[in-house]
Amino acid sequence: MQTADTKVLFTEKVQVHSSYLGREVEINFYLPVNIPDPSQLSLLLINDGQLLEEMHFPEMLAGMTAQGLLKPIVCVGIHAGADRKMEYGVAAQPDYMGRGARAGNYTSFVLTELIPFVKNKYCIPSFSEQAMAGFSLGGLMALDIVWNHPGVFSKAGVFSGSFWWRSLDQANEQYDDDQHRIMQQQIRKATYHSGFKFFLQCGNKDETHDRNNNGIIDSIDDTLAIINELVKKGYDREKDICYLEMPDGKHDAETWGKAMPAFLQWGWGVANR
Repeated sequence: MQTADTKVLFTEKVQVHSSYLGREVEINFYLPVNIPDPSQLSLLLINDGQLLEEMHFPEMLAGMTAQGLLKPIVCVGIHAGADRKMEYGVAAQPDYMGRGARAGNYTSFVLTELIPFVKNKYCIPSFSEQAMAGFSLGGLMALDIVWNHPGVFSKAGVFSGSFWWRSLDQANEQYDDDQHRIMQQQIRKATYHSGFKFFLQCGNKDETHDRNNNGIIDSIDDTLAIINELVKKGYDREKDICYLEMPDGKHDAETWGKAMPAFLQWGWGVANR
């Protein structure tokens, strides 16, 4: 266990055993200090938490907290395991290559092992709200978990989400974006739940592929399709959804680190009380 204290932020790295995943999961905790009323705290779980140090997340969070820009948040960086492409995905359905087959196990870890662990370890009976975020495939997993558990979460943050995740290889002549992108289909077929908020980020240099030759790279196309499905489901494009498209944004930690302050301000800025 490693611990460190600053004036506004307490950080700690621990190992959490998961029976569902059959391994020890490395976790980074970032907690504001001197909070008189723990019920004011929000919880933010972040997939691919091993990237947070590279993004200078602790310094960023401490700086924004010290400036009084954020409501108090407990941030939890969940390190991905060696089986990342099997543990991340859409719990209800693996992709066409069988990837994401253990996403249900990961979901169970988050809901029944990790969240109770956080509450017990830091003596926080409940949070004012709970959210989840992630990067790339971790972003897809974050949205899948939030979307399917409206009584547990209220916000999702997705950075360069792997919304291309599909049930049929795009090389197959039968492939159709509207039929075979898994997360878009899941939203389309689901029930509307009030109270959800969504933050979606993409970069114009996320990739170079343009499978339908419309002049828009696939990552942006796929993200905009998610937004369209959310709007058709009943979510307000202005009030419920924040879309951040970065002109020079790439599929990397540096870009996501630059987008992170906007996400934190969107979700927990003091002006958003």
